[in-house]
Amino acid sequence: MPVSELTALPLFPLQAVLFPGGLLSLKVFEARYLDLTAECLRDGKPFGVVALTAGHEVRRADETVAFEDIGVLAELLEVDSAQTGILQLRCRGTRRFRVERRRQQGDGLWLADARLLPDDDATLAPTEPLLESVRGLANAIAALKTKGSEPFEAPYRFESAGWVANRWCEILPISLAAKQKLMELPDALVRLGLVDEFLRGQGVVK
Repeated sequence: MPVSELTALPLFPLQAVLFPGGLLSLKVFEARYLDLTAECLRDGKPFGVVALTAGHEVRRADETVAFEDIGVLAELLEVDSAQTGILQLRCRGTRRFRVERRRQQGDGLWLADARLLPDDDATLAPTEPLLESVRGLANAIAALKTKGSEPFEAPYRFESAGWVANRWCEILPISLAAKQKLMELPDALVRLGLVDEFLRGQGVVK
């Protein structure tokens, strides 16, 4: 089977959008996700994060759950079991994927057959009109650090249009649906251009 295809990919539907290169913290206590974490640790496999469009993160009886077709693979960076029956996970987003088929196990865990989507072109640099948004992100990171917050993983790749766009998308006060649409865009410069337009509209950059 081609490397671009994934079978029985375990899914974690969340009220959040994960971006490639982004960090995600999760508290896991449901049996289905404790088992998922154990399997991913044992086999060194990722799981898929998809944004919920209906339903809740915690399983409820007779509730309809729906989620987006495009998500992002998450790899485990840290697992902390300080409390019995509860795991704190720290994850990193890697590749985007599209769900082709989905099914739900008896324990409630969703599995998908999925296809990997192309990565952003790592050599694609922000164009001159977008450089103010690059500088704005650098300033935002510096401001967050003064407050003791480091939401992004180093090294910072200000030379990459996709990296800059994704990091802005993670911290912008926009809807989940808007973040999803931005994450799905295959052209990193278009994504950064839309971010730049929003920032200028809000007076964040000039």
